[in-house]
Amino acid sequence: MAAIGDISRFNSPQKLVSYFGLNPRVRQSGLGAAHHGRISKIGRSHARAMLVEAAPGPLHAFFVRIRARRGHQIAAVAVARKLTVLCWHLLTKGEDYLWARPALVAIKTRAMQLQAGHPQQKGSRRGPAYAYNIKALRDREMLIAAQAEQSYERLVTQWKPRRPKTGARAPQLGKTK
Repeated sequence: MAAIGDISRFNSPQKLVSYFGLNPRVRQSGLGAAHHGRISKIGRSHARAMLVEAAPGPLHAFFVRIRARRGHQIAAVAVARKLTVLCWHLLTKGEDYLWARPALVAIKTRAMQLQAGHPQQKGSRRGPAYAYNIKALRDREMLIAAQAEQSYERLVTQWKPRRPKTGARAPQLGKTK
């Protein structure tokens, strides 16, 4: 959120991907074929680095699938791009991530609050981050996350790409009706 600011500045997820510099460079001259290269790296380098490091929940299965075909670095950037698109959708719709682990989110949020200088809470009242200390609850959340990853893996293994439409033709340049 600190790197993005107001999400309404970005009309589409592609604009946010471009803001972080996760979009590929495209070289094209005139009507020639476009050549796609490495990511542009134009934009917020710190936020881009954090996105490349992250692979929550079912996105880990996506990472493993891409890594098997294209390599580790390309898979990490693909996950970062997918995570950026996911963030855009969640922020514009005002929804929470479906596969978030509440106890883990609470403990990380509390750690960030303490780092930012919020006062420590004294006394016997337990805060929301306490749930992370309960092993049964933590294990249940990890099981749900593992099930989400397995369901994504099943979806991907059963995935069959659609064939291009046979009747579609590319427009011919230079001819007018």
